[in-house]
Parts: sequence; structure tokens; C-alpha cells
Amino acid sequence: MRILSPTAARRLFCLVPLAFALLPVGCGYHTIGSATHIPASVRTIAVPVFATHSQAYHSEMALTQAVVRELDTRTRYRVLTSNTADADAVISGTILTQTTVPLTYDSTSGETSSYLVTITVKVVLTARDGRVLYQNDALSYREQYQSTQDLSGFIREDPAAVNRIARSFAHALVDDMLESF
Repeated sequence: MRILSPTAARRLFCLVPLAFALLPVGCGYHTIGSATHIPASVRTIAVPVFATHSQAYHSEMALTQAVVRELDTRTRYRVLTSNTADADAVISGTILTQTTVPLTYDSTSGETSSYLVTITVKVVLTARDGRVLYQNDALSYREQYQSTQDLSGFIREDPAAVNRIARSFAHALVDDMLESF
């Protein structure tokens, strides 16, 4: 085993932190907001109610409201809830599919004990001049929920699962529009 001289040990001690400090430079590091798809000229974004191709009730409202809330809390854009000529850009969303399938079964009763809700959404951010600033044709989100076993006190759990999906979807969408590489 070779022992380093005191001078070599000091150099190594100084170079190791420097090497770690330089690692982010080569791996796509950027400052917040520098990789945005949205041009600086956009100050107002309209988020009309999402369209839907599914038969599920109220999911389009949950997704739309979550996107509006996320844009309001995380960005400086003025958010409009309808598609007007005043908007610099419009986020159009369409729920392509929404499925609820049994996930687990209770072996004693043979009844379903949990379900999996999956929602797939197409989103397009369009500038006032018609340019597509951002597009994702298939954002897919899943959420599990437990079924109620007591039928006398039955509470539908799927709307809560859809609301959780809506929050996750909105957070990821805004992240992707603002910070994707």
C-alpha cells in the first residue's frame, strides 16, 4: 500500500470538492425558468374547461381546477378560466380515457377491496398566433383507492382518487411546461 505525501494529500483534499462542484456543469444543470417552453412575451394563460371523451362525472372539472390552481400558485402568469382573445396562450386539455379496474380482492368475501383509476390526458399549449408551445399527447396518471366494505355507510371513494390524480397531473404538467429539458 502506498502512502501519499502531505503535499499530495492536501492537493487531493482540495481537488475532490472541486470535482464534485463541477459535476452539475456537465449533466444538464440549469437555473430555474431557463428551459421554459413559454416565451417571455406570454403573460396571460387561459385554461378553459378540459374536454372529455370519457363517461366519468366531473373529472374534467377536477383536472382543470388543479391546473389553474397550480399555475396560480407557482407562476406569475395571470390565469383566465375561459378561452378569450385577451390570453397570450391557451392550455387545451382533453381526457382521452378514464378507467377504473379492480386491483385487489378480499379472499374471504370474494369482493373487490381496492380499485385502480387511470386517466390519460392530451394537453396542448398554444400561443395567440397559433404556434404550439408545448404538447403532450398522452399524460397518464394512476391512483389506487380502497372500496367501502360497509354498504350501509357507503361512500364513493373514486372522486377523492380523481382529485389526487388531478393534483399530481397539474404539478407534473406545470413542471414539464416550465422546466423540461
